[in-house]
Amino acid sequence: MQEWRALQKGMADHGYIAADDLAMAVHIALSLGRPLLLEGAAGVGKTEVARVLAALRDTMLIRLQCYEGLDAAQAIYEWNYPRQLLAIRAASEAGETGKDVEARIFSDDYLLERPLLQAIRQPVAPVLLIDEIDRADEEFEAYLLEILSEFQITIPELGTIRATTRPIVILTANGTRDLSDALRRRCIYAHGDYPEPAVELAILQIRAPETEATLAAQIVGFVQALRREDLEKNPGIAEMLDFAAALAGLGVNDLSHDPVLLQAALGTLLKTQSDREAIPPEVAARLAGRAA
Repeated sequence: MQEWRALQKGMADHGYIAADDLAMAVHIALSLGRPLLLEGAAGVGKTEVARVLAALRDTMLIRLQCYEGLDAAQAIYEWNYPRQLLAIRAASEAGETGKDVEARIFSDDYLLERPLLQAIRQPVAPVLLIDEIDRADEEFEAYLLEILSEFQITIPELGTIRATTRPIVILTANGTRDLSDALRRRCIYAHGDYPEPAVELAILQIRAPETEATLAAQIVGFVQALRREDLEKNPGIAEMLDFAAALAGLGVNDLSHDPVLLQAALGTLLKTQSDREAIPPEVAARLAGRAA
């Protein structure tokens, strides 16, 4: 079996159905030791790739959630200032001063590791998920380039810390802003999209095997039809699975038979008021009838 096919099968065994192009991109990134940039709409399963790889490799998953204003203190490291102040006070009361005190308070005992530093200090290569990198500022993205190139971090008080093992790096982006060419050049690229009906049905059957086959096909058909409507936020795979669980909890075994219960379950798929208004009961019933 080709190596990327074996990887694809391993991901499937852990509940993730990867399309051929995604499985090949993951395999290439792992083979070359390069970061993998997964770009696409929210809800298509980008973050889940990192979780599955961590499970497949039986290693730690370390996640850095990006947001506007993210800086080194939250992403890399910071000093435990309260503990340092207490140590300085105790040293002063004991008559200690000078470089010995400074060396002690600027040591690992007082260092708070954040995700990036934590990732390069693991004895076994972890999966480092840098989630929604496009939400971080361009300044942080530029700083990240050095870490992704050299896998080392310089702390003025301690010196340069080099990676013990090279982490498996997964970056995700939802397209909220353009990423720099420099970042893209350092990564293997893959684009995530909503799965084809057959793939989404396979995902549902793996993640919710108790769902009856006819209802599972109706659920996938209904969700796929919703994504073709003019919605603010299309339902992702996680929402589809929540929808299936909600229907099971409501005792629904046919989407077209009970529009009231169908409407009640739509809260798992439609997450804004404008989307709820765009899919009134009669539209939901019509889409369910087509999916049946």
